[in-house]
Amino acid sequence: MNYLIMTDLEGVAGVDRFRQTRTYDMADKGEAMKQLARETNACIEGIREADGSAKVTVIDGHGTGGLLPDDLAYGDYVRYRDFRHETLPSYAGLFFVGQHAMAGTIDAPLCHTYSSLRVQYYRLNGVFIGEFAAFAQWAGMHGVPAVFLAGDDKAALEAQLFVPAIETAVTKRGKGIEAADHLSSADACAAIRLAAAKAARRIGDIPPFVRFQPPYRFEARHYEPLASSGVPANGRPIDERTYVIETSEYRELPFF
Repeated sequence: MNYLIMTDLEGVAGVDRFRQTRTYDMADKGEAMKQLARETNACIEGIREADGSAKVTVIDGHGTGGLLPDDLAYGDYVRYRDFRHETLPSYAGLFFVGQHAMAGTIDAPLCHTYSSLRVQYYRLNGVFIGEFAAFAQWAGMHGVPAVFLAGDDKAALEAQLFVPAIETAVTKRGKGIEAADHLSSADACAAIRLAAAKAARRIGDIPPFVRFQPPYRFEARHYEPLASSGVPANGRPIDERTYVIETSEYRELPFF
């Protein structure tokens, strides 16, 4: 079967400073990227332990890049902007590695929603959501269940809020926006490998996440006043920092 892994950088063990993630400078984020590769490889190992014929696609979902393709031991690498969304129905399950909690989550290290510098919150049909729910919903609409998440403890709780049956592996325990108690690299990878294998075996027990139904009312609030270019063409400002989008097409929301 085919499996999809969505990766991000903020949720891996050893990362608890934005200077490690908001940069293109390898001197600052190089070790974080190496750890993301280790954790992604551990997830792949777990999947292949459960399914020896597994084919894996790995999405680099970090804005400035979180993975180097050559660091992956197995699987096909693709940047999120280049991912062919029409291929989603071909995947048996969706796995998250390196995931962080949504913006505003108490004691969640490096929590944010898409932009750590601009976005105060996203809300969909009255529910606050982060990156996990946004992509899990899109996958679920294509029949693909979100079955696994590795990241900090607050990200794991967020995933369980939306998908109670999901398997998780905690890499660190948050103590603040830039503070956490971390597992060692080896211990984080061991936990991920074990939980990912369990998730792959349980794919048939975890239904696709399709909590949100059209019509969609999406609301985004920013930290700073919106420039004219900060409101999507299909958006409508409701105050100087907030806009809404009302649509029946999920693909028209700003997650893509």
